[in-house]
Amino acid sequence: MNTEVYRLGEELDSFNYQQVQEGILAILEKGCSVVLDMTNCKYISSTGLRVLLYSKKVAASKGLKLYLVGLNDEVKDIMDVTGFNSFFDFYSTMEECQKAIDN
Repeated sequence: MNTEVYRLGEELDSFNYQQVQEGILAILEKGCSVVLDMTNCKYISSTGLRVLLYSKKVAASKGLKLYLVGLNDEVKDIMDVTGFNSFFDFYSTMEECQKAIDN
């Protein structure tokens, strides 16, 4: 399966959600699954969570995947509290994610 990496900045919120969503959707439109590198992301708002959920829905409709990599403790906590942790595949490192993709 073809994959491409999309790297988030420090935040995913109402100020940059549209740019992030468009970037993810552009990768999906090429027929590639998305590895979302969240290593630098320190904050995600409810708007950002909606971007992730929508992107996962679009990916699934195309038979593709959305992988989340490198979540810090604060972002993990947000995902846990909101229940979003049950919707996504999480990986600590890019190497771990790549091994999962290859299997």
